[in-house]
Amino acid sequence: MNRSINDKIMYGLIGLATAFTVAVLLWIISFVFINGFKYIDIDFLTSSYDSETRYVNVPITNEEDNKLGVDFIISEHDNTQYPVIKSINKSSKVSSSVTKNGEKYKVKKGDIIKKIGKQKTANLSIGEINNIINNEKTNSIQLKITREGEGIFPMLITTLLTIVLSLLVACPIGICAAIYLTEYARAGKLVRVIRFATESLSGIPSIIFGLFGMIFFVVFLKFNYSILAGALTLSIILLPVIIRQTEESLKAIPRSYREGSLGLGATKLQTIRKVILPNAISGIVVAIILSIGRIVGESAALLLTAGTVARIPKNLFTSGATLTVKAYAIAKEEGDIGMACAIGTVVIILILILNTLSKLISKKLDKANV
Repeated sequence: MNRSINDKIMYGLIGLATAFTVAVLLWIISFVFINGFKYIDIDFLTSSYDSETRYVNVPITNEEDNKLGVDFIISEHDNTQYPVIKSINKSSKVSSSVTKNGEKYKVKKGDIIKKIGKQKTANLSIGEINNIINNEKTNSIQLKITREGEGIFPMLITTLLTIVLSLLVACPIGICAAIYLTEYARAGKLVRVIRFATESLSGIPSIIFGLFGMIFFVVFLKFNYSILAGALTLSIILLPVIIRQTEESLKAIPRSYREGSLGLGATKLQTIRKVILPNAISGIVVAIILSIGRIVGESAALLLTAGTVARIPKNLFTSGATLTVKAYAIAKEEGDIGMACAIGTVVIILILILNTLSKLISKKLDKANV
């Protein structure tokens, strides 16, 4: 009787713990989605975060009353009233606009017009603006256009680039280390030291890795704040996850597979390459999945190595902010919780997509090895 009561109490505690965990997870995801989803649209995903201002030459149409072929509304920006493009007519030639450098520039709805030729548009009425445009005698009009940012495209590109670079460094080292520990290393002091070091690395806070990365990669190697410095720092953080998970996958391969391969005349290396690794591929993919999640969610180490600049990196030695780094900066420095939640929503969706793709790849590889 007492045993039955104890079992019921234990099951009840397990059920409560499970319900609490699921409830907290759903509450966090719901909070992020509810506060952030309203910001997400095509412009949010494809625009730069910072506003950009360009001088653009726009061809005029033959219409006397609307030579630009656009309609304006007056809106306040930086405490000043400016004309903003409300709509673009079919007759408009704004799609053929070019910058001073001769680059194509597609004028679009929402662009702020701050100058028409040499005339500033601040606090002008729509009638006055149309008169300035329609009195133009040349074949094109130069406009000073400001396009508001608040998009995440640069951070999205930086995040994906950081994922690729980190995995390119960490995966070969981690997988080779796991192969050595499982297939070559003999039980002894060296193996115990390696395992202890791996376990210790997994427990070190990421800010410590960030400090090391800043001192070694940023200062000593003079990589400066860059994508390369951040990716190399993250690759060190990923090593314990990849080594441990890959090692467990290799240990799960039956010993008879190894003996059968060696008995048929294969060398040790051929056995690892053609028998063990193909059968352990699903576990290795899981290690990569966990690593991707760690990269996307990391911020402390990248703050000290990659920086917080919201722009697309021109090369590996330029600074750039990932999604989580920018979300942290926006929430802390600007107090814009809605925008931070919008970035968090994209991070969650990105992780779900990457995990789904990785699992599909793992299943296909498993079927191929059957």
